[in-house]
Amino acid sequence: MAATKGRGKASTKSRIPQVHWREVRPAPVVLVSGPEDFFASEAITGLRTILRTEDPSLEVHELDASSYAPGELTTLVSPSLFMEPRLVIADRVHQTVDAFLQEALAYVEAPIEGTTLILRHASGVRGKKLLDTVRAMPDAIEIPCLALKANELFDFTMAEFRSQRRRAEPQAVQALVAAFSNDLAELAAACRQLMSVSGDEDITAELVERYYGGRVETTGFKIADSAIAGRLAEALLLVRSGLDTGLNAVPIVAAFAMKLRMMAKVYGLGGSDAQVAKLVGGAPWQIGQARRESRGWSEPELANAIMLVAETDHLVKGGSRSPEYAVERLVRCVASRDFSRA
Repeated sequence: MAATKGRGKASTKSRIPQVHWREVRPAPVVLVSGPEDFFASEAITGLRTILRTEDPSLEVHELDASSYAPGELTTLVSPSLFMEPRLVIADRVHQTVDAFLQEALAYVEAPIEGTTLILRHASGVRGKKLLDTVRAMPDAIEIPCLALKANELFDFTMAEFRSQRRRAEPQAVQALVAAFSNDLAELAAACRQLMSVSGDEDITAELVERYYGGRVETTGFKIADSAIAGRLAEALLLVRSGLDTGLNAVPIVAAFAMKLRMMAKVYGLGGSDAQVAKLVGGAPWQIGQARRESRGWSEPELANAIMLVAETDHLVKGGSRSPEYAVERLVRCVASRDFSRA
């Protein structure tokens, strides 16, 4: 995932290191760029924590570049009588007034030792000269905060758990993404709450259902469950309700893919659920569920369903003008096991 692996390549004009928002480190000037406010907030909070840990006497000041009063920056960055370190956070640099732009340009030419200046620039060309100047500095850093695409939310959620040395079942992650796909901050908060309330190393689908089952009535897995079981009317009702309330098409297709592939893996295999789990991967309960769901399915039907899922995955990730239609077609074909219309 781009966000969890340092999303955002350096521009051709950038000469300074680009640092992932999880890996923020001190520098005289830190440019926090890009539209995703959650990443920006996490990076700024992380840097403040690092600096305060290094020196508890740290003075923190915030200013708004869009309503800046002349001389404010000069006052805030100037050393105090006792030389306490300073952190100055300049927000809305993308909407800066000329006075801040001029004073910030002068400051970055000769930063003051012991002072850290954070520049938060979300988007647009306003303040471009300042950004270009910072990007040419020898000891500044940039933290790119680009918005995530729908198909990157799964990896982001997995990374939230991995960052705290926790594991999460794929179904649990898919359920969280389905419930909070419209707000990255809420998604991260849900992950952190689950880790705080559970002492187990693994985050399970049952745990997610217990705390957030009512957050969104319809999830991709509920739609897939109904369609795979052949309950066409119920599956269509669920998918239309889900799409109408903001459920993204991508996690719906991902749920179909995960369940159908597991059904194909266990199809025709003998042995206990635990034995098959060791052979194909997964937990015994997943094997048992996949075995029950595959009853009544033929090998050609499973193969056709998996191929249709792959095609639908392409369509909902930009290959079609109507991802909703593509998802509904997938639901109809799987529930009826009729792939002639695909």
